[in-house]
Amino acid sequence: MVRILVTNDDGVLAPGILPLAQAMTEHGDVTVVAPDTEYSGAGAAIGAIWERVPHVTRHQLDGVPEAWAVNGPPALAVMYARLGAFGGQFDLVVSGINPGANVGRSVYHSGTVGACLSGRNGGWSGIAVSQASTGWGVEGQAWDASNQKWETAATVASEFVRGFLKEPPSDVVIANINVPNLELSEIDGWAMTEVGGLPPRSMSQATLVPRPGQPDEFDVDVSWGEPVDLPEHTDGGTIERGKVSVTYLTRLEAERRTDLGSAEAALDQLLR
Repeated sequence: MVRILVTNDDGVLAPGILPLAQAMTEHGDVTVVAPDTEYSGAGAAIGAIWERVPHVTRHQLDGVPEAWAVNGPPALAVMYARLGAFGGQFDLVVSGINPGANVGRSVYHSGTVGACLSGRNGGWSGIAVSQASTGWGVEGQAWDASNQKWETAATVASEFVRGFLKEPPSDVVIANINVPNLELSEIDGWAMTEVGGLPPRSMSQATLVPRPGQPDEFDVDVSWGEPVDLPEHTDGGTIERGKVSVTYLTRLEAERRTDLGSAEAALDQLLR
C-alpha cells in the first residue's frame, strides 16, 4: 500500500487540508501531519529546534485514518516524518490546498512548497497544491478563503496523483500545481509552465512608521501593487487565463565556474 503524507502551511484545522486528505485516501494509506497553527510564508524553514520542545497532538479528521498536529512549520513536520515519528517511510508528500496561488516569487516563500522540499531531502517526491483566490490575495496568500472551491482543486490533485502513481518518474520530483478558483467545468485545460517573476498581485513598497512615544519602535506600512497581466507561458499567467498550471521545480545545484571574478580572487588571495 502506498503511504501518502498530507500536510499544509495553514494548520491542521484549515479548511483546505480536509478535502485534499480525503481525496488522497483513494490512492493510498493517508497520514496527515501538519502544523498546529498558521505558518504561511514559512518556506522550507524548520525553526529554532533547539528552543522548541517537539510536541505533537493527535486529531480526528473526518474520513482520514490518522492525523497529527506539530508545533512547528510544515517542513519540520515532514522532517519528523522522515525520521520515523509516524511509522515507516512515506512514498509521497502532498501539500495543500493553499488558498492563494503559489506562483512567481511566492514559490520561494511558500510553506506549501517548502513541505515538499523537506520531503525531497529524504528521497520523497512531493506535490504542492494551491488554488487562486478570487478575493484579496497577495504574494501567494489569500486574505479571505471563504469562497474557495476546494473540491475543484482536490479533484485536480486526485487525478494528477492517480497518474503520478500509475507511472512514477524515475527521479525524485516536486510538482507545483496551481488551480483556478473555478468550478471544474469552467477550467480551460492545463499547461506545463515555468516559474514567473511575479505573482498576480505583489507587495510594492514598505515604509517605516514611527510609533508615538517609542522612538526606536516602528510599524511597517506595506502597500500592494495592482494585479499584473502575466505572460501566458508562466505559472501565474496560466492561472490568470483559467487554466491549471503544473510546474516541476528543480533541485538547488551549484554552478561550477572557472572565470574567477574579483570576489573569488580575493578568497584565492586570502586562502591560497
